[in-house]
Amino acid sequence: MIERYTLPKMASIWQDENRFEKMLRIEILACEALSKLKIIPKEALFQIKKKAKFDIEGIKKIEEKTNHDVISFVANVSGYVGNAAKYIHFGLTSSDVVDTALSVMMKEAMDIIIKDAEELLRAFRLKAKKYKNTIMIGRSHGVHAEPITFGLKMALFYEETKRNIERLKRAREVIAYGKLSGSVGTHANIDPFVEEYVCKNLGLKPAKVSSQILQRDRHAEYLNAIAITGTSLEKFATEFRALQRTEIGEVEEYFSPTQKGSSSMPHKKNPIMFERICGLARILRGNALAAMENMPLWHERDISHSSVERVIVPDSTILLNYMLTKMAGLVHRLSVNEEKMRANLNKTSGIIFSQRVLLELIKRGLTRLEAYDIVQDAALNMKKDEIDFEEALKRNKKVRNIMGEKAIEECFDLSYHTKNIDKIFKRVKI
Repeated sequence: MIERYTLPKMASIWQDENRFEKMLRIEILACEALSKLKIIPKEALFQIKKKAKFDIEGIKKIEEKTNHDVISFVANVSGYVGNAAKYIHFGLTSSDVVDTALSVMMKEAMDIIIKDAEELLRAFRLKAKKYKNTIMIGRSHGVHAEPITFGLKMALFYEETKRNIERLKRAREVIAYGKLSGSVGTHANIDPFVEEYVCKNLGLKPAKVSSQILQRDRHAEYLNAIAITGTSLEKFATEFRALQRTEIGEVEEYFSPTQKGSSSMPHKKNPIMFERICGLARILRGNALAAMENMPLWHERDISHSSVERVIVPDSTILLNYMLTKMAGLVHRLSVNEEKMRANLNKTSGIIFSQRVLLELIKRGLTRLEAYDIVQDAALNMKKDEIDFEEALKRNKKVRNIMGEKAIEECFDLSYHTKNIDKIFKRVKI
């Protein structure tokens, strides 16, 4: 089954409701830790846990006056708690709460993305197995090169997707850190135990050292893993788009019965989803660059990174979620034209076997330069005489004298080019 696109779930991570829920949980966990240190009375902790809640509209009204989201949040929560609210945010700075909450949300988002990537991996695996022995022409510089199989191309994409999953998992680990170390990272007003307690309960690790913020190389690595994955999707989409060109026609993006390709040309069936993925990958790369620009901040912290992250982190995770889900669906439903692959393979009249002939001549005593010149001369003559490459070789006295007709014919065996496909698939573990 192709999974449905999970944007509503991904988008919900970045909504104010979830963000403030995470912040409130951090504040309450910090109070629990302070209570264990006997800084907060048990009765006060009881009141905080019982009454603490927030109202988004109320926070916004306070922020109109304070122009500070965390102060407004704490003030709104305090209004529900009463006198015990004096212990909320005790010894903390805004980034203790905001950065730690952001790490939790980024980890949640990455969990969805990794699941999406694993579905794409499954799609490539199925296509690789199905078309393992489906022979097609390989191309370099856009020009016919030598035979490959479509399954081998899918195995290549499968392996790259595996690497992307590894990158995404590393990014999840590198962002799964929190900090509650106070205004400049010294723990002067908040015991390290509080940081350890809160992070453990959130499924995070405490940063070994921090300033007022978690260091932004973590976020940059996370956004770059997303950008690399998105660029791989662009690479896959570009290949499928190229293979759908009228002159090639070997694959085709799924086209629904009610879909329209062009407002002016009724015959058109365009690879619009592959093209969309290519376009969106550019945004991911731009966001990754912005994440790196966020790394050098003034001293223990400035706020120049904050506004950027409010855009690039939600946007990048939502976009990659969308792109991966769409790509998996496209691969599952990809139309593969095996007949056109075979026709294209024969389009150049056997010239794609030139390297095999070259190597056979070398084996029989010619230098590489001598063999190359002979094969190239035969290739040029076949075009001039309008014959296929095998016939051109047989008419070439030098080649015929060195190899004989039977050896020439053997050079045109397609199985020669696919004899190691099983070994490659075994290495890839498909």
